[in-house]
Amino acid sequence: MKIETECSRLTASTFDDFNEAAVRVLQMMAKFLDLNTLFIARNDGQTNQIIKVLNKDEELVSEGDTLPFAESYCKLSVDHGQGILIIPDVNNNEMTCEMNVTKHLGGGSFIAIPIYYQDGQNYGTICGLDTKNKEFTNEHIQLFETMSALLSYVLELDYTNQQLQNTGAPVVPITKGVAILPVIGDIDESRAESIIQTALFKSQDLSLDYLVIDLSGIMYINETVIASLLKITSIIKLIGVRPILTGFRPDLSMKAVQINADLQDIMIKANLEQALNEIGFVLKSEQPRS
Repeated sequence: MKIETECSRLTASTFDDFNEAAVRVLQMMAKFLDLNTLFIARNDGQTNQIIKVLNKDEELVSEGDTLPFAESYCKLSVDHGQGILIIPDVNNNEMTCEMNVTKHLGGGSFIAIPIYYQDGQNYGTICGLDTKNKEFTNEHIQLFETMSALLSYVLELDYTNQQLQNTGAPVVPITKGVAILPVIGDIDESRAESIIQTALFKSQDLSLDYLVIDLSGIMYINETVIASLLKITSIIKLIGVRPILTGFRPDLSMKAVQINADLQDIMIKANLEQALNEIGFVLKSEQPRS
């Protein structure tokens, strides 16, 4: 069966979410590629994580494996740009010959292409890896390019569905004068306005002194997200509520630095427990009865 025929059977409507699409894509690619390992990785600019993997004989990588992004082959693919990166012999390539990954692998070949969000930001990569040197045809290159485009499309559909399911954000009371606002999914201007209205009304209804805004559930970070967070914190401060940000991930921090976001007057804590400790509350576990 030709690659074009098999690819035509894979459409975005075939999958329930990105994870399912990733598995199906790797399974289909494995039919046409004589490679030991195919995998999809995601990076946040600092860490490269294996999201889905298919090993045929030898387990070269495992699902959930992480590596500093700067030390990964995937970074070479992202730096290479939108086109496909092919390294037939990692031991005799100036980019890879001295890398720790190469020393661990012992030699072989690598092929990869990035996966992008709709706005051009990088999500991660589709990669092929083998301990033997391999040659790749134009059909193989076309297969990688097609699967990258398909996963980019599924990725956008997945995030759109998440946004529809999480249009607002609930304000959850914790104790008198304190509540938490968990922000889940993506933030655009429309959703930011909805969150601001919810935060304002609930802050007044609950007579809040502190509103903990938890960011650990945000799926994608860009300038709009940072600007929206600053807007939310500024507005609730005007009504006398002190905002506390928790779950501030490394990728969010890096983006805030890149756009010179002013976070000096905003309390930022690693998690909810630290935030509550800061304002005078202590979480205690119930001791078992003897």
